[in-house]
Amino acid sequence: MTEARDPLSRRLARGRRLARWALSWESLWPRLWPALGVVGVFLTVAFAGLFSFLPAWLHLLVLAGFVAALGLAAWRGARGFAWPGDAAAERRIEAASGLTHRPLSTLRDHAVTEDPAALALWQAHQRRTLANLARLRVGGPRPALARRDPRALRLGLVVALAAGFVMAGGDAGQRLRRAIWPSLHAAPMAVAALKLEAWVTPPAYTGAAPVFLDPKGGTLTVPQGSRLQIALSGGRGGVPELKVDAAAQQLRALDAGSFAAEMPLEHGARIALARDGAELAAWNFSLQADAPPTAAFAEPPGPAGRGLALRLLWRAEDDWGVTAARAELRLVARPEAEPLLLELPLAGSNPRQQRGLAQPDLSAHPWAGLAVRIRILARDGAGQEGSSETRELTLPEREFNHPVARALVGLRKALSLDPEAREAVRRGLDDLSSKPDAFENDTATFLAMRVARHRLQRDRRPDAVAEVQVLMWQAAIALEEGRTDRTARALAEAREALREALAEAERTPPDAAARAELERRVQELREAVQRHLEALAERLRQENAEAMPFDPSQRLMDQRELDRRTQEMEQAAREGRTDRLQQELAELERMLDALQQGRVARNEGSNNNSQRQQQRQRGQQQMGAVQDMVQRQGEMLDRAHRRDEAQAPPPRNGERRPNAQRGQPQQAQPGDNPQERSAEAQRDGRQQRALRRALGELMQQFGDLTGEIPEALGRADQAMRQAQEALGQGGDPVPSQQQAIRELQEGGRQMAQSMQRQFGQGEGEGEGQGQAQEAPGNAQGGQGQERATGQAQGRDPLGRPTREAPGANDQGSDTQVPQEAEMLRSRRLQEELRRRGAERERPPTELDYIDRLLKSF
Repeated sequence: MTEARDPLSRRLARGRRLARWALSWESLWPRLWPALGVVGVFLTVAFAGLFSFLPAWLHLLVLAGFVAALGLAAWRGARGFAWPGDAAAERRIEAASGLTHRPLSTLRDHAVTEDPAALALWQAHQRRTLANLARLRVGGPRPALARRDPRALRLGLVVALAAGFVMAGGDAGQRLRRAIWPSLHAAPMAVAALKLEAWVTPPAYTGAAPVFLDPKGGTLTVPQGSRLQIALSGGRGGVPELKVDAAAQQLRALDAGSFAAEMPLEHGARIALARDGAELAAWNFSLQADAPPTAAFAEPPGPAGRGLALRLLWRAEDDWGVTAARAELRLVARPEAEPLLLELPLAGSNPRQQRGLAQPDLSAHPWAGLAVRIRILARDGAGQEGSSETRELTLPEREFNHPVARALVGLRKALSLDPEAREAVRRGLDDLSSKPDAFENDTATFLAMRVARHRLQRDRRPDAVAEVQVLMWQAAIALEEGRTDRTARALAEAREALREALAEAERTPPDAAARAELERRVQELREAVQRHLEALAERLRQENAEAMPFDPSQRLMDQRELDRRTQEMEQAAREGRTDRLQQELAELERMLDALQQGRVARNEGSNNNSQRQQQRQRGQQQMGAVQDMVQRQGEMLDRAHRRDEAQAPPPRNGERRPNAQRGQPQQAQPGDNPQERSAEAQRDGRQQRALRRALGELMQQFGDLTGEIPEALGRADQAMRQAQEALGQGGDPVPSQQQAIRELQEGGRQMAQSMQRQFGQGEGEGEGQGQAQEAPGNAQGGQGQERATGQAQGRDPLGRPTREAPGANDQGSDTQVPQEAEMLRSRRLQEELRRRGAERERPPTELDYIDRLLKSF
C-alpha cells in the first residue's frame, strides 16, 4: 500500500500547494481591489494633470484624502484574512475533482482494530478509494469579483487610466511626481515662446495661393486687392501694434496671450509689427496693379462660309484671367438704340489667353440685312472691361422668294431703321392684306397682317414695335417655308437644347433644379415632336388630297412609339439618370431621322438586323410606294374616262352607257356640268404634279440605295409630265396615264430584280415577293388599270406572274403571310371584283374570269 501511495502522496502535496494559492487569491483579490481602485483614480487624475491646477493647500488636502482612502481600503481588506490550511486545500481538491465522502481523509485514517476480517475490509475500502483518486484537479481561482462590482466600474477605471497615460505621453513621469510631491512655494509661470504667423491672401479672381511671410521680414510684390493677416501668440509684453507707414493700430486680442489682425493692402507700404516699442518684424509691400483685359478680332468678322451665320473669330487676354466675353452690335442707322449683346463661350484650359470662334445665326433678328458696328468686350475678375476695335459690316439675311414674304421682311426692316415710321408700315400692311391672292388666300397670313396693323395703330408702347416685328417674321416664314419646315426647325432647336442640358448635367452633379430643367427640356421636345408629326400629316393631306390618303393607323403606331420614348426620357430626367436619358435621346433621334426619310422602323427588333436586311426593307418599302403610285394613277385614269364619257353625245333610244348597269335608270353623272369637269381636271393636274414629284423623290432614294435607277421609272416620269400638260391644257390625258401605269409596273419589276441582284433573297423574300406585291396595286387601279391593256409580258391582268414568266415557278415563291395593310388591300380588291362582276354588259370571258377569282375568296 505504501508503494502505491507514494506517487499519490507527491501529487497530493503538489495539489494542496496549488489549492492553497488558489484559495489565497480568491480571498485576497477582492480585498485588494478597493485599494487598487483608489490608486487607479489617483493615477488617472495625476496623468490628466489636474493637480497642476490646484493650489498647494488644496493639493495637499486632496493628496491626504487619497492616502486616507488607500489606508482605509487596505485595513478593511486585511481584516479577517487568513492563509488556508491543508484541510481547506483538500476540500478544494475534492470539490474541483467531484469526489464525495472526503476520500482524502480516508487515506490518512488507520484501523483501530486488529480483527483480520475488519482489517481486510478496511484495506478493500482504501483500495477502492485509491482507484477513485486516479485524476485529481485543483481548478482555476474564482475570486467572484463581479458579485461585488455588478456595474463593472473596474473596467471603466482601467480605460480611464489608459487614456490618461496616453494623453500624458512623455510628461507622464513628471505629472506623477508633481502629484506626489506638491510644491509649497509659488513657482513663476513659464512664458510661452513667441510665435508669429503672417500671410497675404490674393483676391479670389486671381486663383493664386496665399503667400506666407517670413517672420524675420522681407520685401515682396502682391496683387492689388490682397489682404494681410497676422497671428501672434506667446512672448511677454503688452498689446502688439501694426504700423503702416506713420499710422499704427493695435492687434485684436483673442485671449490673454494671443492676438490677430487683418487689413487690406490698398497701396505699397512698409508694415511693421511692434510690441512695447520693440519691432518684431517688418515687411515692404509693393502692389501689382490689375491691368484691364484686351480683346481683338483674330480676323475681320463677316458671313460664315455656309449658312446664314455670322463668323466671329476673336481673342482676349488678361493678366489674371478672362471671366466673360461678349460681342456688342450697334445699328449704324440708330447708334442710340439698345445694343445687341451676344455671349461668347470661354475655354477652361487657359483663362488668361482666350481664343474662340462664334457663329451666331442672326438671320431672324430684326437687324438682319442692316449695317451694324461690332466689337468684342472682355471682362476680368475685378470687373474691368476691355474692348476691341469696332468693325462695320452688314448682317447676313435670309432671301425670300415669296413676294409677300419679301415685302413683310422689308416692312420689318423699316421699323428697325425708324420705329416711329408706324404709319408707313401700317399702309404697307393694308396694301398687302388687300391682295389675298398674292398669299394664296391664307387666312392665318391675313389675320397676322391685320393684327400687326392694328397693333401699330393702337399700341403706343415702345415694346409693341418689337412684338409686331416678331409677328411679321413668323408670317413671312410661314409663307416661305410652310408649317412643316417651321416645326422641323423647332424640333431641331428642342433637340439641341436637350443635348446642352444633358452636357451641363454631366459637368455638375445633378440636383433638384437640374433634374427639373431636364424634365422641362424633355417636355418641350415631346411637344415639338407632336407638332412636327401633325404638320407632316397636314402637308400630306394638302399636297396629295385624294391621291395620297393619310394612313392614320401608321401614324398612331409611330406616335405611340414616340410617346413611349419621351415618357421614358421624362422618367429618367426625374430620377437624374443622365446615361439612360442619353440612350433614349439617341434612339428618339434615330426614329425622327428615319421618319424624315420616310422609313420609320416598325419594331424595335429592326435595330439588331444587319445592314443588308435594313436595305432590303427600305427597297421593299420603295417598291410598295411604286404600287401605291400605280393605284393613284389608275384612280386619275378612271376619272379621266368618266369625263370623256360625260363629254360624249347622249345615247340614242335603246342604248345605254358602257358603265350603266341593267335595270337602273341612267342618271346624270356629277361630271356632266362643264364647269365641274374643268375643276376636276384642274385638281387632277395638281395631283398629277404631286405624284410626279413623289416619283422623282422615290427615284432618287432608290438610286442612293442601289446605285441605279430603273429606266421604266424615267419613262413613267415622262408620261406623267405629258399627262400633267394635257390636264392643264384641257387635252386628253388617257394615253399618257395608261403609259405611266405600264411603266410604273415595269419599273416595280426592275426594282425587284435590282434588289435581288444586290442584296439577295432574305427570309421569305425573292423575286416572287416583289412581284406579288404588285397585285393589289394593279387591281386597285379600277377601270383605268383594266383599260391599260398593255400588261407586261409574263403577267396576268392582276399583275401576277404566270407559269411561263421568266423565273416563275410553282414552289410558292410569291407567297407571304399577309399583314394588316395587305389584308386591307385584299378587301378592296374583293370589293372591286364584285363591282365589276355586277356589270353584266362586260364581255362574257371577262365576267367568267371575275367569277373564278371571286370563288378564291
